[in-house]
Amino acid sequence: MKVSIITATYNSASTIKDTMDSVQTQDYPDIEHIIVDGKSTDDTLKILSSYEAHISNMISESDQGIYDAMNKGIAMATGDIVAILNSDDFYEHTSVISEVVKVFESSPVDAVYGDLLYVDAQDTSLVKRYWKSGNYYRKAFLNGWMPPHPSFFVKRDCYTRFGNFDTSFKSAADYELMLRLLYKNHCTAAYLNTVLVRMREGGKSNENILNRLLAHQEDRKAWTKNGLSPRFYTLRLKPLRKIGQYFKRP
Repeated sequence: MKVSIITATYNSASTIKDTMDSVQTQDYPDIEHIIVDGKSTDDTLKILSSYEAHISNMISESDQGIYDAMNKGIAMATGDIVAILNSDDFYEHTSVISEVVKVFESSPVDAVYGDLLYVDAQDTSLVKRYWKSGNYYRKAFLNGWMPPHPSFFVKRDCYTRFGNFDTSFKSAADYELMLRLLYKNHCTAAYLNTVLVRMREGGKSNENILNRLLAHQEDRKAWTKNGLSPRFYTLRLKPLRKIGQYFKRP
């Protein structure tokens, strides 16, 4: 199975090397790495030029935000499986893609996901939060559950059938996408019980209280836009589930 990895970049010079190295060193042979750059003005493009032999497709042009960039990458993808790896994230080890593909090959599922570590932005060996996903069951979404998007691998056919990222969302398009694929349209998923990705802390939806409130509004919009009704506690539980991530360790 061919795996397309999409990385959206914009002025990512301080972190993009870790991302690129983690893809380049994967032991799985059939990987297509697609770079969608938003017209960076720092050294991002210069750094990427040194990885030219390992980049399957790349564009650098203005976009309407990160979800628009991801959609451009999906449009260019030719793999059976699509993954999104942000420009400040990196894979935990060299066999991540091999392990994910094994699950796809052994199970008739549409998606595979795993665990994620939030790490210090400067010292990536320092773990700040541990997002342990747990086994998938559809009604978990009603309890505020979602898998970490960087560890979410999905068959490209699901995008074809059910659509890409909704760019009307500013910070919750990943949540809306997974809610639409898994909960609304019953795509099947398997949990790979291991850490797949390290993510540097500093996500947009968690920067401050205002952004957290906006994210809450977008979470509700994700349900409404899909004609779905959460339970009265669903959106309250979603941020509360993060508390345990500060105390768990792999």
